[in-house]
Amino acid sequence: MKIRFEHLLAVLGGLFVFGCTQEQRNRFGRDVQNWTGSDGVLEVYAGDKLVRRFLKVEKLSTAMGTDDGRPRDYRYGFGVLDENLNMIADPTEKKVYFEISSHTNMVFFENPR
Repeated sequence: MKIRFEHLLAVLGGLFVFGCTQEQRNRFGRDVQNWTGSDGVLEVYAGDKLVRRFLKVEKLSTAMGTDDGRPRDYRYGFGVLDENLNMIADPTEKKVYFEISSHTNMVFFENPR
């Protein structure tokens, strides 16, 4: 049986999320806001099934409150929506704005290709 890299990351990410307290997840989320790069990949899972993938994500940011300046419970960014989930930004796939809850089962990594 061949284990795909994406599946391994999803399992590890899921174990991390379920093994952490809410405060640890929040702290991790705040750390993620500082990640920048030129070719990040954000994968969103429903259980063990990949349901969305964004390519060429330059930065994943944490929303901050306007009045209190405190971190909000979601992340946002821009990336190419990989509609056919082939890990390639096809000419017909467009760059979009996205928001994800900090409770979302997701994996964020640098594109290995």
